[in-house]
Amino acid sequence: MSKILLATSEAVPFAKTGGLADVAGTLPIELARLGHEVSVIMPAYRCVHDAGVTIHGTGIEFELPIGNQIISGRFLEGRLPDSDVPIYFVKQDGYFDRAALYSENGRDYRDNCQRFVFFCRAVMEAIRLLELEIDLLHCNDWQTALLPVYLEAEYRHSPGFESLATLITVHNLAYQGVFWHWDMLLTGLDWKYFNWQQLEFYGDLNLLKGGIATADAINTVSPKYAEEIQDSRLGCGLDGVLRNRSESLSGIINGVDYDIWNPVTDDRISQNYDLQSWQAGKAACKQSLQHELGLAADPDALLLGFVGRLVEQKGVSLLVEAMQRWVHHSPVQWVILGSGEPQHEQSLRELAESFPQRVAVRLEFSETLAHRIEAGSDAFLMPSRYEPCGLNQMYSLKYGTLPIVHSTGGLSDTILHASQPHLDAKTANGFSFGSFDTGDLEATLGEVADMYSNRREIWQQLVQTGMTQDWSWKRSAQAYADLYKQTIQKVRQTICA
Repeated sequence: MSKILLATSEAVPFAKTGGLADVAGTLPIELARLGHEVSVIMPAYRCVHDAGVTIHGTGIEFELPIGNQIISGRFLEGRLPDSDVPIYFVKQDGYFDRAALYSENGRDYRDNCQRFVFFCRAVMEAIRLLELEIDLLHCNDWQTALLPVYLEAEYRHSPGFESLATLITVHNLAYQGVFWHWDMLLTGLDWKYFNWQQLEFYGDLNLLKGGIATADAINTVSPKYAEEIQDSRLGCGLDGVLRNRSESLSGIINGVDYDIWNPVTDDRISQNYDLQSWQAGKAACKQSLQHELGLAADPDALLLGFVGRLVEQKGVSLLVEAMQRWVHHSPVQWVILGSGEPQHEQSLRELAESFPQRVAVRLEFSETLAHRIEAGSDAFLMPSRYEPCGLNQMYSLKYGTLPIVHSTGGLSDTILHASQPHLDAKTANGFSFGSFDTGDLEATLGEVADMYSNRREIWQQLVQTGMTQDWSWKRSAQAYADLYKQTIQKVRQTICA
């Protein structure tokens, strides 16, 4: 079994801005259940003490050179909830005792490069000072991308690091940790690493590029996304680097925590249900949702849900344009939960005000309402321009809510369109459209509405297929365990060669 240290900038329940936190807080527990020795390390943000988990000092302090300064820190330790998985925290209040993780009032912290250079150096020192015996260091996104670089540049020949393997997971390539070139001085690395193959990116410093170029293995959060980012359309300027490392690049779909997202046990929804009782259960949840949001109490109306950020990446422009046409001729009901770009919020607000019995909009985020939308909707909209993995489509499958997705990234890997071949094979579990345009979305919506009204036996087949599929973390954890084993073996074979 492997010994793994997962380095992350966030993990549930301690700190979260996105899906990375779910991975870092859940994957290690599942790996431990498979028999692996796993630990986690992250910054000691102000918010970590609000998680209700006992955190104590290790008694180990350290000092690190950051640019022309010497910065001190210390290590704290706790456990991931309901597990024996250790989690270490890098305590440095000047960098991490702040109101948010990366930005405030829409602006990134100006010293983000310095903060995460310090964190990466602290992780390397944690391995040494805490005497962590590990086979593989699992890095995540730009905030930890310097770890493979430091290993090769400074630590490779130190005791305990000689055969250490590295994996970097790219959760969203759009966020790369790009800073001006003089921030290279903060890293303490030789300027020879500031070159077009490693850390230099159009004259700037790119931390993620350094990790991708140096790590022993690279993976993303879905196989399709691993393919897409090697193309210039979704490669965000790093497609050439990724194509160069294609033999070391793979994709693993994130998992779903069925302890939280499960209609059988969900205490946020009005009526629980399972595969045998889903029709009555969803009908009750739909009625409750319509009442809560002021929609017409119509059990026969197709109710479409959306939960997410109201930004272009999520395909909100397509969604709004389709809604603006459909509200004039269709009885379909729409429920939107999220916040984001002002123009989208305003368009949705106007639709809700003009058609209150068919459009409900909540410009906020509510975990409770998100669960109720999953349970009460008939279908769930995810028209994302790109989607590295996506989780809501997998939540929807468990809740018997048919996903309507743009065929990209993890959406393509998880949702099979209700075409006749997929229906015959009983593998269809939703609807997808191929071109990112309103016409294709509306054509698919027409297909959805027709099936809901006129082919209910096929609709029921799709629901039952989706509800029986396993998208749990157990499946994902086994895939990561296999990747760890392959990567560790590759490194050790290279050292022995």
